[in-house]
Amino acid sequence: MAFKSVAVFLACFVVLASSQVPRIPRKKPANPPARTIADSERDAEITNTCPEDGFFADAEQCDKYYECRNGQIIEKLCPDGMVFNDYSPQEEKCDLPFNIDCSQRPKLQTPIPSLNCPRQNGYFSHDDPKECKIFYYCVDGKFNMITCPDGLVYNEKTGICTWPDEAKKKGCGAADVFAFDCPAVNETFGLTHPRYADPDDCQFFYVCINGNTPRRSGCKLGQAFDDVSKKCEWARKVPECADWYKGQLTDAELEALENPPTPKPKPAGSPSRRKPMRPVKGKQAEVEE
Repeated sequence: MAFKSVAVFLACFVVLASSQVPRIPRKKPANPPARTIADSERDAEITNTCPEDGFFADAEQCDKYYECRNGQIIEKLCPDGMVFNDYSPQEEKCDLPFNIDCSQRPKLQTPIPSLNCPRQNGYFSHDDPKECKIFYYCVDGKFNMITCPDGLVYNEKTGICTWPDEAKKKGCGAADVFAFDCPAVNETFGLTHPRYADPDDCQFFYVCINGNTPRRSGCKLGQAFDDVSKKCEWARKVPECADWYKGQLTDAELEALENPPTPKPKPAGSPSRRKPMRPVKGKQAEVEE
């Protein structure tokens, strides 16, 4: 009977002791969004506790991130078309997708399209897949049309203009952009990147990378590509292109381009434009002998 009384007493003591342990209240996120049970479990590491003050990327959605301040958690979204750059927890920065690797968190918010802008912000291809060098830069749903320089096409992977063989866009390869095919090269000839004159434009020529991938390049104004010497020469020295600039440049203008005026040498002993140095207070200025 005494044993039973002792057991009851110990049980009551354990219950009373456990009830005295203080519980640390868990703060709820400020303005918490509606979340499913699966979402809460998946993002528990961030949404339930803050590792530290700062900004942290979502585990699955590239344009979602969290701000932690004094234990408070706020869920945020980048502007449509931008993604969160998580290079530093102390920086709140949304960036273009070309600059961020989103392969591990590929989900994005629902797009808000407008004219020529699949999303509100970013760089986007022309609607016509055969239009290789025109693309759009969108800000807040308003677009600006940009055209790549001749010989380059818009690269959807980098958001800039590049060579057709680098962009690898269907319908915009080198054969589609240039009306030129690299001739077969005899490997014993020793030219890794042979050059060929543009058949339609004296100022331009093609460089065939590794003998098979054409890239268009050009000479400066007043010059033409000499297919014999394989370099740029003044147009009047290339027989088949001697009159190429006729009607565009006068003989005097061509002469000025070929023979620019020689800059006059500065006269010796010319005064310096530098301001004289002020002597340091309390010290006498040194005089060169």
